[in-house]
Amino acid sequence: MKTLFKIIISTQLLLIGSFALAQIPDTNYSQGVSYITGGIGESETVAILAEAKQWPLLLEMSQIENGRGIWISGASIKVTNAKKEVIFEALADGPYMLINLVPGDYVIDATYQGVTQKKALSIKADAPQKISLFWK
Repeated sequence: MKTLFKIIISTQLLLIGSFALAQIPDTNYSQGVSYITGGIGESETVAILAEAKQWPLLLEMSQIENGRGIWISGASIKVTNAKKEVIFEALADGPYMLINLVPGDYVIDATYQGVTQKKALSIKADAPQKISLFWK
C-alpha cells in the first residue's frame, strides 16, 4: 500500500512539474496595447489558455482543411475603436492571441490567406471574452 501511495504522489509531482515548464510567450506591444500570441505546441497552448483568464480578449484562429478544422498561424489582426481609429495591429504567431483592450466597443479585422473577417465586440471590465475566428 505504501508503494502504491509513493507511485501516486510521484506521478502527481511529475504532472505538476510539467505544467511549471509551460512557458507563456513574451508580451509584445502594438500602439501601446499589450498582447501575447502563440500556441504552437501543447505546453505553449496550455500556458496561453491558463493566462487567458487574466486578459480581456482571447482570439482563437483555425481553418478547415481536408474536411477537418486545424489551428493556424500567420493571421493579420487589426482592431479599430468606436471612432474607427486603428488602435492595434499585429501578426498572430500561432492559433491564439491575447489582447489587453480597455473596456469599450471595437471591430476586429482578421485576415488570413487573403480572406478578411470582421467581428464587432464590446469589452467589459472583468469579463474576459473568447472570439473564435474560422476560415473555410
